[in-house]
Parts: sequence; C-alpha cells; structure tokens
Amino acid sequence: MPRLHLHLLSDSTGETLEMIAKAALAQFEGADVSRHFWPMVRSQQHLDRIMGEIASNPGVVFFTLVNAETRTRLEEQCRTLGLPIVPVLDAAVEALESALGQHPKARPGRQHMMDEAYFARVDAIQFTIAHDDGVLWEDWEEADIVLAGVSRSSKTPTSIYLANRGYKVANIPIVVESPPPSALYGLRHPLVVGLTTAPERLIQVRRNRLLSLNQAPETAYVDEDRVAKEVQFARRMFADNDWPVIDVTRRSIEEAAAAIINLYNEFLAAREAAAE
Repeated sequence: MPRLHLHLLSDSTGETLEMIAKAALAQFEGADVSRHFWPMVRSQQHLDRIMGEIASNPGVVFFTLVNAETRTRLEEQCRTLGLPIVPVLDAAVEALESALGQHPKARPGRQHMMDEAYFARVDAIQFTIAHDDGVLWEDWEEADIVLAGVSRSSKTPTSIYLANRGYKVANIPIVVESPPPSALYGLRHPLVVGLTTAPERLIQVRRNRLLSLNQAPETAYVDEDRVAKEVQFARRMFADNDWPVIDVTRRSIEEAAAAIINLYNEFLAAREAAAE
C-alpha cells in the first residue's frame, strides 16, 4: 500500500481538525499515512507557502478555514493540482444554520474563546491535578466525580481527561493494607465510581511500569495471588457501597470517560428528580 500524505489546514489551533482526522484514520488499520499539520493559516501569503509543500507531497487535504478568500484560494489551487479536498465542518455547520435559522460567525478559533466554560474547565483541571492519588481528601465534597481503584487502574489519566471536559475529579487508590479515609463513604455531592480491571491485565501493566522505572519486574506488586486479592477487595468495596463500576480492561481512556460521563448525567438526573 503506497504512503498517503494527509494535509491538515486550519486557521486556528487545528485541535478539532486533528481529532476528526484521527477518528477517520482509526477506521483504516495498517494504513501508511504521513500527516502534515498546518495551523494558524490566516493569510493568502501563508497559504501560498504551504501550497508549495503540498505540491511536493500531493495527497488528501482536510481543512477548516472560515475566511472566504483564503478558502477559495485553497480550493482553486487544489483543483489545479488535482488533489481531493475536504471541508470537514461544512456539513455540520450547514445543518445547524438551517435548523437555527442563523448565519455562522466567520471567526477563526471562535470555539476557543475564553468564555465562562473555558475558565470552568481551567478550574476543573487545577482541582483534578491537586486531588490526584488521594491527596486533599478533605475537599472531595467539592468534586463532581471521585474515582476509586487499585494501583494502575487508569485513575489519573481518566481523571485528567474528564477534567479537560470540565469535570472536577478526585481519585483515590484502593489499598488492602491502607483503608481510604472514612469521608469517602459519606460523600453527598460527587458521584463515586469504581474502576476495575482483569488481574492478568493489571499485572501486565504493572510489570511494564516497573520495567520503565528500571526496577525488578518480579515483586509482590505483580504477584498473581496478591493482585487477585487486591482486585477482589476493591470490587467488594464498590458493591458494599453501591458505587457504579467501570471495567477498564478493554476500554481506552476516552471510552472509560464516556461511560463515566453517562453515569454522571444519570446521577444528576436522579438527584434532580428526587429534589422535585
């Protein structure tokens, strides 16, 4: 299979474009794709410089450009070169324009404006970083979500991902020899979610972690019987407290976070219904 050059042009940070391209490429296993990323394209002069690079490595062009002149110039030059070009947000914007009866605001990076939601997300990230691994448990009542799980059950990366979505998250490691603070069992505001995983997978992850730290790969930390008891202990705790559980064995961070968000939305709906 020949290598495909995929050019991503954006008049903003290009974060949205990269996510769309990544999602699309995930459908093609083994594809040899070379991505060329061109953010902050806001002038025809800048575009002309980029077109020289595109001509040298012809391929597919994805773009998100709101300036009509820059966009038209890109489309004309790609047609001249015979390159396929994809305006990745057009269908979504056109559908919303029709449904809302409004014309879109042609402002580059408008979705990144520092509005109230932006500052709420920053606040969530700061809270989550400060409350990682059981730290500052006295503030857990201020969290939206508290994640509990044994060591290396993806608590921290999942917490950070959720924080980037605007959720204040704390997480606590479940250790057989060291019970969590009693405050964990009396929380009212946050949703407590247990993260669990298959012992075999957990051992593999822990062993890789030890190797990355240049430590002995065979310790009690990866002992089969000990790990199985840890996982069983955590699962019993989750069941005893009626906490929802997410099995992360075969889930990516994004998939686990999506499942947690669904649980949180159900949690909020139930709380609102009870308050009526």
